[in-house]
Amino acid sequence: MPGSATADRRIDDAFAAVPRERFLPPDQRRYADADRALPLGYAVTNSQPTTVRHMLTLLGVEPGDRILDVGCGSGWSTALLAHLTGPTGLVVGVELVPQVLAMALGNLRPRPANIRLHLADPAVLGWPAEAPYDRVLVSADAAALPNALVRQVRPGGVLVGPVAGEMLRVERHGRYVFVPLRTLER
Repeated sequence: MPGSATADRRIDDAFAAVPRERFLPPDQRRYADADRALPLGYAVTNSQPTTVRHMLTLLGVEPGDRILDVGCGSGWSTALLAHLTGPTGLVVGVELVPQVLAMALGNLRPRPANIRLHLADPAVLGWPAEAPYDRVLVSADAAALPNALVRQVRPGGVLVGPVAGEMLRVERHGRYVFVPLRTLER
């Protein structure tokens, strides 16, 4: 359960096992303990540790989960997720910037068997080829709820990510039929 003492302990263990410094460019490593986003280059950042911790708490990762990590950056979030899912889980990371994906591939050497990294297709959100996922972590701000990613979450699964600057936790409960939402013209 997100926010429980056990979940918090598991996240603490993941942060201890996966030091941020290992996932930063050499000129940024001295700032690894700073609680702020750090530049990776290519207009991409390594997120602030308290933000990452909060997102992981909201995500509620369980051992064995199948997770999609959208905007995996330098691989830090991917490695944290892989630690939390354990050897029976799977983390699929996608990154849009080829140079940043190359950084993640280098940072994750040797790559754990429960991690797969892919270059994102600019015309496709996420990685639908391996959907559905138990959890989806989005590390880039969307203007509106990214329904293409929500569709990649299995019923009962969770998506966490920023939408218009606000962190959302969306739990999917399956398909239902309703009339469309509308407003009345005055």
